[in-house]
Amino acid sequence: MRLVILDNYDLASEWAAKYICNRIIQFKPGQDRYFTLGLPTGSTPLGCYKKLIEYHKNGDLSFKYVKTFNMDEYVGLPRNHPESYHSYMWNNFFKHIDIDPNNAHILDGNAADLQAECDAFEKKIKEAGGIDLFVGGIGPDGHIAFNEPGSSLVSRTRLKTLAMDTILASAKYFDGDLSKVPTMALTVGVGTVMDAREVMILITGAHKAFALYKAIEEGVNHMWTVSAFQQHPRTIFVCDEDATLELRVKTVKYFKVHHPRCSPLTSITHVKIVEKNVPDEQTG
Repeated sequence: MRLVILDNYDLASEWAAKYICNRIIQFKPGQDRYFTLGLPTGSTPLGCYKKLIEYHKNGDLSFKYVKTFNMDEYVGLPRNHPESYHSYMWNNFFKHIDIDPNNAHILDGNAADLQAECDAFEKKIKEAGGIDLFVGGIGPDGHIAFNEPGSSLVSRTRLKTLAMDTILASAKYFDGDLSKVPTMALTVGVGTVMDAREVMILITGAHKAFALYKAIEEGVNHMWTVSAFQQHPRTIFVCDEDATLELRVKTVKYFKVHHPRCSPLTSITHVKIVEKNVPDEQTG
């Protein structure tokens, strides 16, 4: 497990975008070899998506041979609703890049048979060869995707009832009206994300600081589902300074100063990878 600490949200977003960019380029995707990427929604990844769009428009990065699988989708919200995750992904990312719409997979929260939809999603991931890199964010209560506190740490894609904390946090997207916020969602399971070959979790802001503390300084606990990724062989937590406020000073110093210096990933023309804090091979 690695913890990468950047000074602020913009730098954390840029670091994450460069990491994704380099992973795709190093993979050398092609017609018979797709890179498979798991993606989150919410406010945290927006900066990362903006940088990826920039790299694409600069001619540094193509998504032609990339398949994506999104973490979750609300149940019962029309697909074209401005707050659906279909709308979010197309407006904030997909319509700005060269991905084939057939390769962008998002759960259908309006499917006639929701469990069948979840099972089919798992099957599509398996048929794609699994997820190469799953990018995620977390809620203030430490949930990843919609795996709310108390979720099984070996769970698969399924229907979940949203916790009140999640509904309250989402109300800002629905004019502050709790009655408009969906109460159920389809979500990949903790086990689904754990199956990815690599996981990168973005955590920014002081309001996520206690969740980051629970994620890395305490034990694995199904009440803080993000803590499960302590046991993943290739996990990177990317955070800003504000998100480290609840961590012990020695933890922050270890990851910022004493962690072995790593060589940079392959650079590309416009996307310069800064050597500091950029992992090449996983350690720890």
